[in-house]
This record gives sequence, C-alpha cells and structure tokens, in this order.
Amino acid sequence: MTESVAVVGTGRMGAAMAGRLLGAGHRVTVYNRTPERAASLGAPVAATPRAAVAGAAYVVVSLADDDAVRAVYTGDDGIIAGLGADAVVLESSTIHPATVRALATAVTGRGAHLLDTPVSGSVALVERGELTVLVGGEAATLERARPILSAFGSRIVYLGGQGTGATMKLVVNSVVHGLNQSVAEALVLAERAGVDRAAAYDVLAASAVAAPFVVYKREAYVHPETAVAFALHLSAKDLRLIGDLATSVGARMPQLAVNASVVNEAVSRGYGDRDLSALADLLRT
Repeated sequence: MTESVAVVGTGRMGAAMAGRLLGAGHRVTVYNRTPERAASLGAPVAATPRAAVAGAAYVVVSLADDDAVRAVYTGDDGIIAGLGADAVVLESSTIHPATVRALATAVTGRGAHLLDTPVSGSVALVERGELTVLVGGEAATLERARPILSAFGSRIVYLGGQGTGATMKLVVNSVVHGLNQSVAEALVLAERAGVDRAAAYDVLAASAVAAPFVVYKREAYVHPETAVAFALHLSAKDLRLIGDLATSVGARMPQLAVNASVVNEAVSRGYGDRDLSALADLLRT
C-alpha cells in the first residue's frame, strides 16, 4: 500500500532510508537543514519540518543528536506543529530515552503517535533493506507502521514501552564502541609487531571476534583514507549518552570509561570528523 511519508534529516542514514521508501513506491517528502543535501534524492524538499510532515501519515526522523531532534520537533515550524491527527512518527535518531519519552508526550498531545525506532546497521544494510529496527512504544502502533519500517529493516524487534528502543540502541552501541577500541588496539599491535595490516585484519575478520561490524569495517581500517561512515564526534556523543544512562540506572561500566577517554582524546586532537576507525591512526602516533 502506498503511503505519504516525510523523512526529516537526510544525512547518510536518512538519505538511504528515503531512497528505500521511494523504491517501495511511497510518496516521500524530505526536509534537511541544508536543503541542497536533499536535492538529489528525487523527492520534494520542504522548506520546514512543519511543511514536510503536513498531510503525512508517517514521519521518519533521523538526526545526529538530542539537540538537533528537539529543534526540529518544536516551534512554529516544527514537526509537532504540522502533525495531523493519527500520524505516526518513527524516531530513528540515536538519542537519550528520556528525550524520546518527552517527545512522545508532546506528539500524543497532537493526537498523533510516536515509536522510538533506532536502527542497527550500516548504510549498506539500509540500501539492501536489511537493518535491525529496535522499537519502543505501543505494540498496536508498530503493527500499523510495520510496512514502512520493512522498507529498510529486515528484522523488527519490539522491546516494550516508550524509550526501550532508544535504550537498546545505546546498549548495542556500547558494544560497537568497545569493539572499535579493541580492533584499533589489536591492529596497531599486529602492525608494530611486524604483521601486515591487511593480513592481520583478515585474520580478525575470520576469527572468533568476527562480528558483522568487524567484517564490514575492513576497508575503513585497512585504508583509513576511505569515506567517513560514522564520525568520531558522534561516537563521543553516543558514549556520553551511554554514560548518562548507566549512571541513571546504577550500571557499572568500567570499559565504557576507557572507550570514552580515548574517543575524547581523538576528538580533542582533531579527529572528530574522521571515521571511528581512525582510532587506529590515533594509536599509531
């Protein structure tokens, strides 16, 4: 069934999601703070978030952080002001669960619905429609939204009430950033001990540690000059959110503190806009 869908935020993930929705035959309108970045998607580009969501049955939001998310929802030109009754917002950004719950209350006040639907996977997985979607909110709303989520997600996991999807995304990312730190250290160790970088990585990717992350990050680690898939300044943001969540629930995460200190060092030394695999370059210095 063809639906009217607004996509707010057309960075790497948002643009790929919009492409999958267009490919599935949906009527897509997009909004991005810098409109020229959305112009090549083949969908109408709205001037404001409010204009983008006007008349949309579904709204997919994919933005960098909590501040960016709050900014597009609020104000006279924000998402909330433009939502129609019974519209469903799919909040896919990696943000704090408390932010999700506050937004859900505001969206419900407009007679609409919000699911937190952060995703796990790379842009390549979006393009193949193979993301894992982590869902929090009302189960009945998920059933309505499942055809939209299925355009880019092959596995849709319902986790419970508002904020549980966001929580699980931070849990997953705590492991991802731990893996990233471990792979960077191990690769530099192999190089310093005389093992060829590519050969060392191929062994890691064929070993017991060969998580999907390790496999698909090969090019970024072996050839650090390749395109940025996930910037280190966003890693720093994730690690802050994970730390805040851990503190709020009383979870001890000693490895998280180490991961955060190294990423923060990388950002302070000018690596913030580089891919998270650039931690290996930091450790080579």
